[in-house]
Amino acid sequence: MIRASALAVLSTLTLAACGQPDSSDNAGSVGRVVATDAVCRPTPNGRQVTGCYLSLISTADDTLVSISSPVAALAQVHEMRMESNMMMMRKLETGLPLPEDQIVTLAPGGNHIMLMGVTEPLKTGDTVPLTLTFATAAPVEVTATVGQPAVGEDHGTH
Repeated sequence: MIRASALAVLSTLTLAACGQPDSSDNAGSVGRVVATDAVCRPTPNGRQVTGCYLSLISTADDTLVSISSPVAALAQVHEMRMESNMMMMRKLETGLPLPEDQIVTLAPGGNHIMLMGVTEPLKTGDTVPLTLTFATAAPVEVTATVGQPAVGEDHGTH
């Protein structure tokens, strides 16, 4: 489902770009990024961290460099990977690469957004505003729904 909606968005962007006259000498150097299927996990009372997941498509090579949200003191892009037979999580210090025209999915058990210092419990059905900042593309405002992610293998509560 994520792939289908992400591909539909990419197709729309591609068709829109084909019909637009070029107004700059360095066309294509700055792309656009579209985010789809954004969801953040609910937080039980007393818990101040949660994971958020979504899919991104960029029309040019770019990097997701930061995230912010008014519902959390801090938001970071994290990766999860196996090291010495243990699942490890760490911040992606240089950001998340977004190759041109490829779907990049943040999902449980893999790359994801961590919200830390969540100010109020997030309940199923709530929404979470996220601002995604990229190396070259304009920032993208996303409204994530609070709920359980529907896809991917779940490796914990992040």
